[in-house]
Amino acid sequence: MTQIHHYPKLHNATWPGIVGKGPDSEPVISLDQMLEMTAAAEVDGVKFDGVDVGLFDPHFDINSGKEGAKRLAEKVAAHGLEIGSLVAPIWGGPAIGSKADQDTFVDMVKKSCEIGQTLREMGIRPNGIVRIDSASGVSDWAKDPVANSKKIVETFQRACDVAADYGESLAAEGEICWGGMHSWRHMVATLEAVGRKNIGFQADMSHTLLYTMGYNAPEDRILPEGYDWSDREVLKDALRQITAALRPWTIDFHVAQNDGTVHGTGSHDKTGRHCQATDPNGKLVVAEDAGFWLRDEKGELTKAFKHICWDGCMFSNEVMLQQKTWNDILATMIKVRNAHGWS
Repeated sequence: MTQIHHYPKLHNATWPGIVGKGPDSEPVISLDQMLEMTAAAEVDGVKFDGVDVGLFDPHFDINSGKEGAKRLAEKVAAHGLEIGSLVAPIWGGPAIGSKADQDTFVDMVKKSCEIGQTLREMGIRPNGIVRIDSASGVSDWAKDPVANSKKIVETFQRACDVAADYGESLAAEGEICWGGMHSWRHMVATLEAVGRKNIGFQADMSHTLLYTMGYNAPEDRILPEGYDWSDREVLKDALRQITAALRPWTIDFHVAQNDGTVHGTGSHDKTGRHCQATDPNGKLVVAEDAGFWLRDEKGELTKAFKHICWDGCMFSNEVMLQQKTWNDILATMIKVRNAHGWS
């Protein structure tokens, strides 16, 4: 499996060591361990180029400022990796909450952008976005969809204006567990309503598959009830519809596998199940289906982002602590780049 393209760069995510872990689940896997396993992965001489980083405890202290950013940069660089997209820790301030909640949300975005700017100035972060969501559950949003969608839009607008001061773009990750973002139609409507040049969509192949199935928004389901997963053409048509709507907004991309079910561990609400790259129950042909996001309707590469990232949230620690897991993931990422990359 040789490297035939140099772009997009291949990144691993560090936050799967935290998401779904902790007091209600398995122990957190440290940032050092995540970096070590990422750096050790190798397939036919090809390695990961970098990591996307969650800026939250216990991996990172969002209040550590430029000094914290410098320590992070040194730690990542020591493994021969670069830094790409960042995840802002906005969950303490739901976008549909009080004014104080919304202020907290925006402040977390501001601090994340400050970190991002410092990392860019240091040269270790050549590209990438700051990831957000509404930090609001679907059931809470559904109590007053119109008013709550308006709050989300207003909060996102404020966050975009702050991010612009740091030269950053925000990407809203479409997951079925976040109110106002829980279906592809709601996601498009939210992005359109925000109306800022520096907001876009973070597409995750696992989560967007759930969009086609209408979880938490049956009215927006595309795949028919009782769909036969062996019929690839029906699935590809559904993916074409989803990507036609969201690809123009997509500025960050997560490669992932999904078995067509939802999953949540610890305190994390149920969302698309991230399967292992080699899971026989996976419903996606990953390298082929990534092309719906990486190429336009004419089949031309969009080159809308310079790196792609594997997201393996909520894998068990037994799985995550095996080096083979990361080698298999890297092999899948290389297949994606070989099919849709450029030099």
